[in-house]
Amino acid sequence: MARRAAQTIRRAYDLLFAAFGPQGWWPAETRDEVLIGAVLTQNTSWKNVERAIRALRDADRITLDRIRRTPPDRLATLIRSSGTHRVKAGRLRALATWVEERFAGDLDRLFAAGLPAARQELLRVPGVGPETADAILLYAGNLPTFVVDAYTRRVLRRHHLIAASDGYGAVQALFERALPTVPALYGEYHALLVEVGKQYCRKRARCRTCPLATLPHDPDL
Repeated sequence: MARRAAQTIRRAYDLLFAAFGPQGWWPAETRDEVLIGAVLTQNTSWKNVERAIRALRDADRITLDRIRRTPPDRLATLIRSSGTHRVKAGRLRALATWVEERFAGDLDRLFAAGLPAARQELLRVPGVGPETADAILLYAGNLPTFVVDAYTRRVLRRHHLIAASDGYGAVQALFERALPTVPALYGEYHALLVEVGKQYCRKRARCRTCPLATLPHDPDL
């Protein structure tokens, strides 16, 4: 089973890359913007995040230091398009404050701790769960950790690679066992899964023209 899953994961990457090409993900101009986007994208679409990012950029609030110094109500207003904007404003300020207090605002110090230690540190920040932490570590820190999101789980479940009860770590381990330990590859694959999830593997599957249609699957899962 493990060998078949690894083969399917590698084959799926080839099919997705052939269909969509390189995704250039994460779409951010700075590492601070990666951290901000990783919080904003919680439980919402990237289209909504883009609007919030633009608002922060237009207001010259697109750094962690400026996020930290922005009044909560003002910050919530700027990121309203991302949904649950007051909660996310609190999470952004908590993350920005933590980076300042724990690492003197220097992300290099966080990432220099290495993957296990940096991940453990991030998970202590209020509002930062495994997916958010891994997005930060991979896309801002270039550390080899695979990001598992809702699209990933849906695609894998429909292709009989995971069960609904499988936890985040178990799904992540499937990819990290099947693929070379290369951050750029992890990032590209994650982005490709997002794309196939948006276009084809929706809540109501569009399997007929999906790039993964040749792989065994069940659209009703």
